Amino acid sequence: MAHPTAEVPAGAPVAEPPVVRRQVAAWAAWDWGSAAFNAVVTTFVFTVYLTGTTFVEPGADETAAMALHSQWLGWGLAAAGVLVALTAPALGTLADAGGRRRPLLGAMSAVVGLSILALWFVQPAEGGMDDAVRLGVTLLAVGTIAAEIASVAYNALLLQISGPRTIGRISGIGWGAGYVGGIVLLLVLYFGFIQPDVGLFGVTSEGGLDVRVSMLLAGAWFLVFAVPVLVAVPDHRRPGAPARVSVVGAYATVGRHVAALWRDRRSTLRFLVASAVFRDGLAGVFTFGGVLAAGTFGFSAADVILFAIAANVVAGAATIAAGWLDDRYGPRRVVTWSLVVLVVAGTVVFLLHDVGASAFWAGGLVLSACVGPAQSASRALLARLAEPGRETEVFGLYATTGRVATFLAPAAFSTAILLGGGEQYWGILGIVAVLLLGLLLFVPVHFPRGLGVDGRRDVAPATMDA
Repeated sequence: MAHPTAEVPAGAPVAEPPVVRRQVAAWAAWDWGSAAFNAVVTTFVFTVYLTGTTFVEPGADETAAMALHSQWLGWGLAAAGVLVALTAPALGTLADAGGRRRPLLGAMSAVVGLSILALWFVQPAEGGMDDAVRLGVTLLAVGTIAAEIASVAYNALLLQISGPRTIGRISGIGWGAGYVGGIVLLLVLYFGFIQPDVGLFGVTSEGGLDVRVSMLLAGAWFLVFAVPVLVAVPDHRRPGAPARVSVVGAYATVGRHVAALWRDRRSTLRFLVASAVFRDGLAGVFTFGGVLAAGTFGFSAADVILFAIAANVVAGAATIAAGWLDDRYGPRRVVTWSLVVLVVAGTVVFLLHDVGASAFWAGGLVLSACVGPAQSASRALLARLAEPGRETEVFGLYATTGRVATFLAPAAFSTAILLGGGEQYWGILGIVAVLLLGLLLFVPVHFPRGLGVDGRRDVAPATMDA
């Protein structure tokens, strides 16, 4: 099936809509603000607080209590993932039908921000520790669902502020802004409230006050930076969007769309599967990076935070720079070479595990430099493949397939350790295996020409889809 650009003669120039810098900055501000949830809440601050010793009842077995609370966290986030997988594509279809991507983004962003602010109430109290943890897990699950659905609408808006020759750069700017925003907010919270015995405004760690105040600032941060895109980026119904549909009709539409992709545009479906695998491997690099740094390479808690900041700096800079490569040489090449370097660098880190911290610093920063470009180019590639008027639905499928594969990296990490006789550093090979599998699934995919998948020279005619 030819993509709807087939009327352009071979080699003819493609009209490029002007880039409105104000809209690009407003759009990227949402990514900058989302670091409040991704980096602060779910990765480095709140989940560590929730599953640590703070919420162990006096006299209780600390190890057992912390394991139980971690288990609750895992199940809560797993349930959130299932709900995202079930709802994201249909909500995307509803948003596409009426050109209502911005209202969906605004509503879900509000839920995320309010969920973060509500974490203030997750306070340790003797006799109610388990209740506090359950409240925290519930709020995290709600925030996760809303953040994932918001990102579906947010990613679809990329096509309204970019053109075939700029989509990679703009996607990279947004993703890079997210990394940089995470660095800035982490530094503010760490040195302002968490690290000092007495932080700003006299805040201490008693009763988890330092973390709870950090959640208030993080929630406000998210809400403030969610506003610009809602104000500056216009929302409109694109040609080809389906007519208004009911909720039931939205699911039927998604089903017909998946069937049509399988029948006529199988390369898009193959890409969704491949990207689900390698995106989980990319997530695993950051998820288990801190664990490996401390457990295998002897990093202290302070060293882990310093490495996290450095890794985000490198990832942010590399992602922004790779956006230019994306537009010039195409997202296919950026994804492919990023995955190749990740597989090689991960293998080297595994082989040099007994060298110590220096090996992890060097290899880990190389890994960090490739994660962001692969993620950003993957988003830009899908945006190029999306049918006009169905962008939000396609990104809903992107979220769904990604959620379906989220068990791969954790399972491979744990299995590799088991096969390695319980040695933690073997988990590195588990992550490498997931990245390699994603690479092997991605490379054979044949994409239609004329969509910019292979760079500037590919922005013109369209041919039959693979």
